[in-house]
Amino acid sequence: MNDFTYHVPTKFVFGRGTVDEVGDELAALGHTCALVVYGKGSVVRTGALDRVLTSLDRAGVRHAQLGGVRPNPEVGLVRDGVAAARADEADVVLAVGGGSVIDTAKAIAVGVPYEGDVWDLFMKKAAVDEDHKLPVACVLTIPAAGSEASASCVISNDELSLKRGLSSESHRPELAVMDPELTFTLPAYQTAAGVTDMCAHIMERFFGSTGPVPVTDEIACGLIRSLMECAPAAIENPEDYDARASIMWAGTQAHNDLCGLGRNAKPNGRAGGWESHALEHELSAHDPSITHGAGLAVIMPAWMRYVWRSNPERWLTFGKLVFDIEPVDVVEDCIDATPEEAVEDAVLVTIDEIQAFFCDLGMPRRLSELGVTAADIPALLQTLEQNKGPEIGEAQRLTMDDCRKIYESCL
Repeated sequence: MNDFTYHVPTKFVFGRGTVDEVGDELAALGHTCALVVYGKGSVVRTGALDRVLTSLDRAGVRHAQLGGVRPNPEVGLVRDGVAAARADEADVVLAVGGGSVIDTAKAIAVGVPYEGDVWDLFMKKAAVDEDHKLPVACVLTIPAAGSEASASCVISNDELSLKRGLSSESHRPELAVMDPELTFTLPAYQTAAGVTDMCAHIMERFFGSTGPVPVTDEIACGLIRSLMECAPAAIENPEDYDARASIMWAGTQAHNDLCGLGRNAKPNGRAGGWESHALEHELSAHDPSITHGAGLAVIMPAWMRYVWRSNPERWLTFGKLVFDIEPVDVVEDCIDATPEEAVEDAVLVTIDEIQAFFCDLGMPRRLSELGVTAADIPALLQTLEQNKGPEIGEAQRLTMDDCRKIYESCL
């Protein structure tokens, strides 16, 4: 087990009706003016936004509004939010929505004290001012990205066809209000994409270069098993409170670094190489209509099939803990199988089971289902290299030619 430092400062207010408490919670933290950031209409249609604003009014917290955040959020709206927060002298940015809205709020919060263009921070041309950025709070309505407790933020720049991440401990919200009833109206596709993203957050850490970390491994695989049980139940019955609540809380644990403790390459670093996220970010940067979780459902199994030989024990451990798959079962079923063939078969069956779970939820299997063709790959590789350099990965270093083969394998 590697050394680690773990600090999650977020206060979680979880349960039925908690959305109506956000005003009191912010007032108790000393806030007097919130910039309320939200998406393109669902929180308005469902009444969630009205409940938030009513709660703020009742608690005496002034507020300004910035709507229109899209999936794969774009830097243009972040710039508008920075200007709005400054003009209204907001002392907190309150996101009402899912990961895209929360990431937009995070970007606004670090952009307010910076005198230049906020995109500079994502291009690493300037550092985040940890001492003067605005605090972030959120009312979570779409469990998926885990942004309600993570140290990360991802923003797109359409003009440059780039999607860049920015990690900072100051990104972690000081308050996350989590009311599972707000997720009852989520479409099945969005629920499935969110669960896929959660699984990817867990597996990116699990399949890093570090060997076994039994406690963390059990936590990670336990979360996966819970998601595999709860996701079909929530899709079948969207108002299954227990299933929705379990999914919401699992999404938080999937990306608050709990599943990487002891697996970190350095004490304060994130575990894993995040290869699948890097490959998928190029898809949704070039075509923002591609849902992040849907892209991951295609990319992650393809990446696994390409790199598993670099550390087969990791995949065998995952197969045993999640699916109860062992190579010995293969040997018993086929007396002619060698131990090496048994390991390969067990790993590939494990990967097939992972992909089958995603597909059973309604996620795509091939990139062609997302409108991606072979002609798109050169552009994807160009911006991937621009973003990440000539090689990516931890479990196995991948050149741009390796990445091209992974893309091609899932067309």
